[in-house]
Amino acid sequence: MSYETIRHETADGVATVTLNRPDVFNAMNPLMQSELIDVFDRTDQDDAVRAVVVTGAGKGFCGGADLSKGAEIFDKSAKSGKVETAMREDGTFDYTKESSRDGGGRLALRIYRSLKPVIAAVNGAAVGVGASMLLPMDIRIASDKARVGFVYARRGIVHECCSSYFLPRIVGISRALDWSFSGRVMPAAELKEGGLFRDVVPPDQLL
Repeated sequence: MSYETIRHETADGVATVTLNRPDVFNAMNPLMQSELIDVFDRTDQDDAVRAVVVTGAGKGFCGGADLSKGAEIFDKSAKSGKVETAMREDGTFDYTKESSRDGGGRLALRIYRSLKPVIAAVNGAAVGVGASMLLPMDIRIASDKARVGFVYARRGIVHECCSSYFLPRIVGISRALDWSFSGRVMPAAELKEGGLFRDVVPPDQLL
């Protein structure tokens, strides 16, 4: 299968998955979510794959959700297509339906269920879903150019992508609350000290 928003290459037992929308800092859209879920299905089924490395093309890892359509992206009642199956007769949204699930959450749980170890190689900025999708990965390594932020408080929205579950289990509740309440975008060195990254390395050594 060919992909539009990611690249997938396997060599020497390692599948390298690259978020590939560098012109928009690899911003996440529904197509990228579905392609990432699909590629993890493929790596699970491929006995030649021993580990999966996830990185980003260009200067950024993932700049969060693609907001080119504005705030509408967070309004499920404004979406069309599959989501219509979650609409009630009175026009309100039924959050109990499968089609209403948070796309980032589905991606996070798919990464968490990967049968192969998943390693994040964070090459640049990672905010919002770009930060949260790192949490269910098994090992996180960053370039010293990387910066990460759980910026949901600055957008007036709650955590997505299961990050309110994973983050305190990785860095502890106090640090998770500090990072979440402030919405700060932090340098890689601080994130390593906090326990999010295992290593911080020069960019040419990352992969």
